[in-house]
Amino acid sequence: MKEIAIIGTTASGKTALSLEIANKTNSIILSLDSLCVYKEIDIVSAKPTVEERGDIVHFGIDEVYPNVDFDVIKFMELYKKAKNYALTHEKNLIVVGGTGFYLKALTEGLSLGIESKIKLDIPSDEAYELLYEIDKEYMQKIEKNDKYRIEKAYSIYKETGLSPTNYFEKNPKIALAKDLKIFEILWDKEELKKRINLRTNQMIKAGLIDEIIYLEKKYTRAPNCMSSIGIIETLEYLDGKLTKHELEEKISLNTAKLAKRQNTFNKSQFSDKTSNIIENLNSDIIKYFSI
Repeated sequence: MKEIAIIGTTASGKTALSLEIANKTNSIILSLDSLCVYKEIDIVSAKPTVEERGDIVHFGIDEVYPNVDFDVIKFMELYKKAKNYALTHEKNLIVVGGTGFYLKALTEGLSLGIESKIKLDIPSDEAYELLYEIDKEYMQKIEKNDKYRIEKAYSIYKETGLSPTNYFEKNPKIALAKDLKIFEILWDKEELKKRINLRTNQMIKAGLIDEIIYLEKKYTRAPNCMSSIGIIETLEYLDGKLTKHELEEKISLNTAKLAKRQNTFNKSQFSDKTSNIIENLNSDIIKYFSI
Protein backbone atom coordinates (compact mmCIF):
# COMPACT_ATOMS: atom_id res chain seq x y z
CA MET A 1 0.00 0.00 0.00
CA LYS A 2 1.19 3.52 -0.83
CA GLU A 3 -0.09 6.69 0.77
CA ILE A 4 0.38 10.27 -0.33
CA ALA A 5 -0.93 13.73 0.53
CA ILE A 6 -1.99 16.31 -2.05
CA ILE A 7 -1.92 19.84 -0.65
CA GLY A 8 -2.31 23.32 -2.06
CA THR A 9 -4.27 26.48 -1.40
CA THR A 10 -8.03 26.71 -1.59
CA ALA A 11 -9.30 26.61 -5.22
CA SER A 12 -6.04 25.07 -6.47
CA GLY A 13 -7.73 21.99 -7.96
CA LYS A 14 -6.82 19.46 -5.27
CA THR A 15 -10.17 17.67 -5.32
CA ALA A 16 -10.29 17.13 -9.08
CA LEU A 17 -6.66 15.99 -9.14
CA SER A 18 -7.19 13.55 -6.26
CA LEU A 19 -10.22 11.99 -7.98
CA GLU A 20 -8.30 11.59 -11.23
CA ILE A 21 -5.30 10.02 -9.47
CA ALA A 22 -7.50 7.76 -7.32
CA ASN A 23 -9.19 6.37 -10.40
CA LYS A 24 -5.82 5.52 -11.95
CA THR A 25 -4.14 4.08 -8.84
CA ASN A 26 -6.75 1.96 -7.03
CA SER A 27 -6.90 4.49 -4.19
CA ILE A 28 -9.34 5.66 -1.55
CA ILE A 29 -9.44 9.30 -0.41
CA LEU A 30 -9.28 10.91 3.03
CA SER A 31 -10.43 14.54 2.95
CA LEU A 32 -8.09 16.87 4.84
CA ASP A 33 -10.67 19.64 5.11
CA SER A 34 -12.17 21.03 8.30
CA LEU A 35 -15.46 21.99 6.55
CA CYS A 36 -16.09 19.01 4.23
CA VAL A 37 -16.38 16.86 7.34
CA TYR A 38 -19.83 18.34 8.06
CA LYS A 39 -23.05 16.95 6.65
CA GLU A 40 -25.33 19.48 4.91
CA ILE A 41 -22.49 21.98 4.40
CA ASP A 42 -22.12 21.22 0.72
CA ILE A 43 -21.85 24.28 -1.52
CA VAL A 44 -19.77 26.50 0.75
CA SER A 45 -17.31 23.66 1.51
CA ALA A 46 -16.84 22.93 -2.23
CA LYS A 47 -16.87 19.22 -1.36
CA PRO A 48 -17.05 16.80 -4.28
CA THR A 49 -20.61 15.73 -5.06
CA VAL A 50 -21.75 12.11 -4.75
CA GLU A 51 -21.65 11.91 -8.56
CA GLU A 52 -18.08 13.26 -8.67
CA ARG A 53 -16.97 10.78 -6.02
CA GLY A 54 -18.35 7.90 -8.07
CA ASP A 55 -17.08 4.52 -6.87
CA ILE A 56 -14.14 5.97 -4.93
CA VAL A 57 -14.47 5.40 -1.20
CA HIS A 58 -14.13 8.65 0.75
CA PHE A 59 -13.41 9.30 4.42
CA GLY A 60 -13.60 12.76 6.00
CA ILE A 61 -16.69 13.85 4.06
CA ASP A 62 -20.14 14.05 5.73
CA GLU A 63 -18.84 12.53 8.96
CA VAL A 64 -20.72 14.67 11.52
CA TYR A 65 -23.52 17.24 11.70
CA PRO A 66 -22.62 20.94 12.05
CA ASN A 67 -23.64 21.05 15.73
CA VAL A 68 -21.13 18.31 16.60
CA ASP A 69 -17.57 19.42 17.36
CA PHE A 70 -14.79 18.05 15.16
CA ASP A 71 -11.11 18.54 15.92
CA VAL A 72 -7.63 17.27 15.11
CA ILE A 73 -7.97 14.36 17.57
CA LYS A 74 -11.06 13.13 15.73
CA PHE A 75 -9.25 13.59 12.44
CA MET A 76 -6.42 11.34 13.66
CA GLU A 77 -9.00 8.65 14.46
CA LEU A 78 -10.46 9.09 10.98
CA TYR A 79 -7.01 8.62 9.45
CA LYS A 80 -6.57 5.34 11.35
CA LYS A 81 -9.97 4.19 10.07
CA ALA A 82 -9.15 5.14 6.46
CA LYS A 83 -5.72 3.50 6.59
CA ASN A 84 -7.16 0.30 8.05
CA TYR A 85 -9.76 0.23 5.25
CA ALA A 86 -7.05 0.74 2.62
CA LEU A 87 -4.92 -2.06 4.07
CA THR A 88 -7.75 -4.58 4.38
CA HIS A 89 -9.09 -3.82 0.89
CA GLU A 90 -5.64 -3.64 -0.76
CA LYS A 91 -6.05 0.01 -1.78
CA ASN A 92 -3.72 3.00 -1.79
CA LEU A 93 -4.56 6.08 0.30
CA ILE A 94 -4.67 9.69 -0.89
CA VAL A 95 -4.98 12.37 1.81
CA VAL A 96 -6.15 15.61 0.21
CA GLY A 97 -7.14 19.05 1.43
CA GLY A 98 -6.14 22.44 2.71
CA THR A 99 -6.18 22.05 6.50
CA GLY A 100 -2.42 22.04 6.98
CA PHE A 101 -2.57 21.77 10.76
CA TYR A 102 -4.23 18.35 10.48
CA LEU A 103 -1.52 17.17 8.07
CA LYS A 104 1.24 18.47 10.34
CA ALA A 105 -0.29 16.53 13.23
CA LEU A 106 -0.31 13.39 11.07
CA THR A 107 3.30 13.67 9.96
CA GLU A 108 4.88 15.07 13.14
CA GLY A 109 2.55 13.84 15.83
CA LEU A 110 0.47 15.47 18.51
CA SER A 111 0.89 15.39 22.26
CA LEU A 112 -2.47 14.28 23.57
CA GLY A 113 -4.11 14.96 26.90
CA ILE A 114 -4.00 18.77 27.09
CA GLU A 115 -6.97 19.61 24.92
CA SER A 116 -9.10 20.83 27.85
CA LYS A 117 -7.52 24.21 28.34
CA ILE A 118 -7.52 25.86 31.76
CA LYS A 119 -8.13 29.57 31.35
CA LEU A 120 -5.65 31.94 32.95
CA ASP A 121 -6.74 32.84 36.47
CA ILE A 122 -3.89 35.34 36.80
CA PRO A 123 -2.70 38.03 34.37
CA SER A 124 -0.83 36.71 31.33
CA ASP A 125 2.45 38.42 32.27
CA GLU A 126 2.32 36.90 35.79
CA ALA A 127 1.64 33.45 34.31
CA TYR A 128 4.63 33.93 32.01
CA GLU A 129 6.95 34.87 34.90
CA LEU A 130 5.71 31.95 37.01
CA LEU A 131 6.30 29.48 34.19
CA TYR A 132 9.66 31.05 33.33
CA GLU A 133 10.90 30.37 36.85
CA ILE A 134 9.67 26.77 36.66
CA ASP A 135 10.78 26.03 33.08
CA LYS A 136 13.15 28.60 31.60
CA GLU A 137 14.18 26.25 28.77
CA TYR A 138 10.62 26.02 27.43
CA MET A 139 9.38 29.54 28.15
CA GLN A 140 12.30 31.37 26.55
CA LYS A 141 10.97 30.08 23.21
CA ILE A 142 7.67 31.89 23.82
CA GLU A 143 7.09 35.62 23.37
CA LYS A 144 5.65 37.42 26.40
CA ASN A 145 2.62 38.58 24.41
CA ASP A 146 1.83 35.10 23.01
CA LYS A 147 -1.24 34.56 25.19
CA TYR A 148 -2.31 31.35 23.38
CA ARG A 149 0.96 29.50 24.05
CA ILE A 150 1.26 30.89 27.58
CA GLU A 151 -2.27 29.63 28.30
CA LYS A 152 -1.39 26.22 26.83
CA ALA A 153 1.77 25.97 28.98
CA TYR A 154 -0.20 27.12 32.04
CA SER A 155 -2.84 24.43 31.34
CA ILE A 156 -0.14 21.74 31.27
CA TYR A 157 1.30 22.94 34.57
CA LYS A 158 -2.07 23.28 36.35
CA GLU A 159 -3.51 19.99 35.03
CA THR A 160 -0.45 17.79 35.49
CA GLY A 161 1.78 19.53 38.01
CA LEU A 162 4.61 19.09 35.52
CA SER A 163 6.66 21.73 33.75
CA PRO A 164 5.93 21.80 29.99
CA THR A 165 9.39 20.31 29.27
CA ASN A 166 8.76 17.40 31.66
CA TYR A 167 5.26 16.90 30.30
CA PHE A 168 6.46 16.59 26.70
CA GLU A 169 9.25 14.23 27.78
CA LYS A 170 6.66 11.94 29.40
CA ASN A 171 4.14 12.38 26.55
CA PRO A 172 6.14 12.34 23.32
CA LYS A 173 4.43 13.15 20.06
CA ILE A 174 3.31 10.11 18.09
CA ALA A 175 3.36 10.55 14.31
CA LEU A 176 0.81 8.33 12.57
CA ALA A 177 2.09 9.05 9.05
CA LYS A 178 5.74 9.98 9.50
CA ASP A 179 6.74 8.89 5.96
CA LEU A 180 3.76 10.33 4.09
CA LYS A 181 4.87 11.56 0.64
CA ILE A 182 3.57 15.11 0.11
CA PHE A 183 2.76 16.67 -3.27
CA GLU A 184 1.91 20.38 -3.49
CA ILE A 185 0.01 22.16 -6.29
CA LEU A 186 1.53 25.51 -7.26
CA TRP A 187 -0.32 28.36 -8.99
CA ASP A 188 0.62 31.80 -10.24
CA LYS A 189 -0.83 34.34 -7.79
CA GLU A 190 -3.01 36.13 -10.37
CA GLU A 191 -4.26 32.88 -11.91
CA LEU A 192 -5.25 31.59 -8.49
CA LYS A 193 -7.10 34.84 -7.80
CA LYS A 194 -9.12 34.31 -11.01
CA ARG A 195 -9.93 30.74 -9.94
CA ILE A 196 -11.09 31.97 -6.52
CA ASN A 197 -13.31 34.64 -8.10
CA LEU A 198 -14.81 32.11 -10.51
CA ARG A 199 -15.48 29.57 -7.77
CA THR A 200 -17.13 32.17 -5.55
CA ASN A 201 -19.41 33.20 -8.41
CA GLN A 202 -20.30 29.56 -9.10
CA MET A 203 -21.05 28.91 -5.41
CA ILE A 204 -23.51 31.82 -5.27
CA LYS A 205 -25.20 30.67 -8.49
CA ALA A 206 -25.39 27.10 -7.11
CA GLY A 207 -27.47 28.26 -4.13
CA LEU A 208 -24.99 29.34 -1.43
CA ILE A 209 -27.41 31.84 0.13
CA ASP A 210 -30.23 29.28 0.43
CA GLU A 211 -27.81 26.78 1.97
CA ILE A 212 -26.75 29.25 4.67
CA ILE A 213 -30.39 30.21 5.40
CA TYR A 214 -31.12 26.51 5.92
CA LEU A 215 -28.04 25.95 8.11
CA GLU A 216 -28.76 28.99 10.30
CA LYS A 217 -32.40 27.98 10.75
CA LYS A 218 -31.51 24.39 11.71
CA TYR A 219 -28.28 24.90 13.71
CA THR A 220 -28.25 28.64 14.66
CA ARG A 221 -25.02 30.62 14.41
CA ALA A 222 -23.47 29.00 17.49
CA PRO A 223 -21.43 26.09 16.01
CA ASN A 224 -17.77 26.87 15.23
CA CYS A 225 -18.22 25.93 11.58
CA MET A 226 -20.78 28.75 11.18
CA SER A 227 -17.92 31.26 11.36
CA SER A 228 -16.15 29.79 8.31
CA ILE A 229 -15.36 31.81 5.18
CA GLY A 230 -18.38 31.87 2.90
CA ILE A 231 -20.78 31.36 5.80
CA ILE A 232 -19.89 34.39 7.89
CA GLU A 233 -20.09 36.77 4.90
CA THR A 234 -23.43 35.31 3.79
CA LEU A 235 -24.81 35.86 7.29
CA GLU A 236 -23.71 39.50 6.98
CA TYR A 237 -25.59 39.67 3.66
CA LEU A 238 -28.68 38.20 5.33
CA ASP A 239 -28.37 40.83 8.08
CA GLY A 240 -28.53 43.50 5.40
CA LYS A 241 -24.91 44.60 5.88
CA LEU A 242 -23.79 43.67 2.35
CA THR A 243 -25.28 43.82 -1.13
CA LYS A 244 -25.12 40.65 -3.24
CA HIS A 245 -22.23 42.12 -5.23
CA GLU A 246 -20.39 43.03 -2.01
CA LEU A 247 -21.03 39.51 -0.71
CA GLU A 248 -19.29 37.99 -3.71
CA GLU A 249 -16.40 40.44 -3.45
CA LYS A 250 -15.92 39.86 0.28
CA ILE A 251 -15.96 36.06 0.01
CA SER A 252 -13.41 36.24 -2.82
CA LEU A 253 -11.19 38.62 -0.85
CA ASN A 254 -11.27 36.54 2.34
CA THR A 255 -10.68 33.34 0.37
CA ALA A 256 -7.63 34.93 -1.27
CA LYS A 257 -6.32 35.89 2.19
CA LEU A 258 -6.87 32.30 3.34
CA ALA A 259 -4.94 31.04 0.30
CA LYS A 260 -2.04 33.30 1.22
CA ARG A 261 -1.99 31.93 4.79
CA GLN A 262 -2.18 28.35 3.52
CA ASN A 263 0.69 28.97 1.12
CA THR A 264 2.83 30.44 3.91
CA PHE A 265 2.01 27.52 6.22
CA ASN A 266 2.80 24.90 3.58
CA LYS A 267 6.12 26.58 2.74
CA SER A 268 7.23 26.84 6.35
CA GLN A 269 5.93 23.54 7.73
CA PHE A 270 6.46 20.98 4.97
CA SER A 271 10.01 21.16 3.65
CA ASP A 272 10.17 17.62 2.27
CA LYS A 273 7.59 17.80 -0.51
CA THR A 274 7.32 17.75 -4.30
CA SER A 275 5.88 21.03 -5.60
CA ASN A 276 4.80 21.63 -9.18
CA ILE A 277 2.12 23.12 -11.41
CA ILE A 278 -0.95 20.91 -11.54
CA GLU A 279 -0.33 19.40 -15.00
CA ASN A 280 3.21 18.29 -14.09
CA LEU A 281 2.23 17.22 -10.58
CA ASN A 282 -0.24 14.75 -12.07
CA SER A 283 2.58 12.89 -13.84
CA ASP A 284 4.86 13.23 -10.77
CA ILE A 285 2.28 11.41 -8.66
CA ILE A 286 1.60 8.69 -11.24
CA LYS A 287 5.35 8.06 -11.46
CA TYR A 288 5.54 7.72 -7.68
CA PHE A 289 2.76 5.14 -7.65
CA SER A 290 4.43 3.14 -10.42
CA ILE A 291 7.76 2.82 -8.59
